[in-house]
Amino acid sequence: MPRVAIDVLLKHEILDPQGRAVERALPGLGYEGVEEVRVGKHLELDVDAEGEELARRVERMCADFLTNPVIESYAWRVIEDHERADHEPAEA
Repeated sequence: MPRVAIDVLLKHEILDPQGRAVERALPGLGYEGVEEVRVGKHLELDVDAEGEELARRVERMCADFLTNPVIESYAWRVIEDHERADHEPAEA
């Protein structure tokens, strides 16, 4: 069953106060040269579908429930196990 990652951000023209707060805080923490910070959400789910059916189902879920298409944009992709956000990185 494919694992899908969905990244959701406010549309570029929508003010992102949380992103601005992070952007303002980073220099004080020693992280200079960071701009255009946007804060969003990352979702991962297993979908019991393949090919065009997978694409249709994910697009519909995003448009109907997982995002607010008026103010948010999204991108999705099929990921492998090692790309999961909850995957523990290998020890160096």
